[in-house]
Amino acid sequence: MGEGVGHLDLKRIWLFSGCSHAELRRIRRALTEVSVPTGTLLIEEGTRGLLFFVVVEGEASVMRGGRTVGTLGPGDQFGELSLLDREPRSASIVCDTDMDLLVLRQGPFQGILRSSPSISRKLLSALAGRLRDVEDIVYG
Repeated sequence: MGEGVGHLDLKRIWLFSGCSHAELRRIRRALTEVSVPTGTLLIEEGTRGLLFFVVVEGEASVMRGGRTVGTLGPGDQFGELSLLDREPRSASIVCDTDMDLLVLRQGPFQGILRSSPSISRKLLSALAGRLRDVEDIVYG
């Protein structure tokens, strides 16, 4: 694998941007490195999700209603909201190339939140900031 879990700057991921170095080390230990081949359906629209992904290498298509609405590449992440709310996925993600990914499963993530209230507060703050950004775009 190229960049891998040891080299990825987790501060660049909006959800973890407010975390301390010690908190980021805990999150980093919970990440799993996986390689998947071209054509793999990583996320299926409408299904409940329990995984968060960070793209290390490769590209994927974001699809809604069978139409491609975007692409993802190195440094992009997806599935973070499912770690928080377990609601159905809003899009499908399909690998356009072989991909190297970092995956955070909901179980270990929930364990981190239970054992570290400070991380929980920081994630809530990041989520509120993200919501404000969206509101600015929508409402100008």
